[in-house]
Amino acid sequence: MSAMAQASGYRERNSTADRALNILQMFSEERPELSAIEVSEGLGTARSTAYRYLQTLVSAGFLTDTGRGSFRLGLRILDLARIARRGLGLSEVSIPAMRALAERFHQTVLLTRLMGDSVICLEREEAREQYVRLSYERGSVLNINAGASALVLLAWLPEAEVRTILAGTQLKRFTPATLVEPDEIVARLGRIREQGYATTMGEVDPTAVGIAAPLFGSGGAVVAAVSIVLIRSLVSDAELQTIVAAVVQTAEDLSAQLATLEI
Repeated sequence: MSAMAQASGYRERNSTADRALNILQMFSEERPELSAIEVSEGLGTARSTAYRYLQTLVSAGFLTDTGRGSFRLGLRILDLARIARRGLGLSEVSIPAMRALAERFHQTVLLTRLMGDSVICLEREEAREQYVRLSYERGSVLNINAGASALVLLAWLPEAEVRTILAGTQLKRFTPATLVEPDEIVARLGRIREQGYATTMGEVDPTAVGIAAPLFGSGGAVVAAVSIVLIRSLVSDAELQTIVAAVVQTAEDLSAQLATLEI
């Protein structure tokens, strides 16, 4: 095969990979299923071409044909997400402590991490006798300006980096308590940093309280956050303070473990 033909073949394979990635990126919480027509329009290709890409992804397990003329993400995506979470090394260290918190207080416990300008839920633990089950899924993207986890993850970043992230993100107001002005958020982050943890009340959901504390890695930077999400009306003031102390202590214990690892 000539060098020109080899280069042409490589470009075609590379173009196919790009198209496959573009298809996967079309899925979202608002669009968990896509039709071949939607994919062809998104790619700007003929429907037959889009269908060929879709079938390739189905064969590889990245997509599933629903049988209703649409496609959804396949089990291979879940496998990769699991591998990615395990590859971080945080899950193995954090899950036992998260499970203990969940069982002690019968609440939802999250492990989150900042990836680029997004807050990702890496792990979620719930108690067997959970008071209220909340819809936080592993792999979910959380809001950058609302919620204790997001604020804790931002609080230890340089202010210039925080402002860059906020400037490039659509800041949503979920309730009257949600902060959407960058100056107000930066000031809030300073108070969180001084306090060592974050509490939010009614900032994402009017009924919910979030409590989060940072996990520091071996280099001294914040690598993740552990948090509890609960319904305020179900917890007394005294118990709320007990939960805050437990979350902070858990974060300190986990940080001590992470300091011995290259995380």
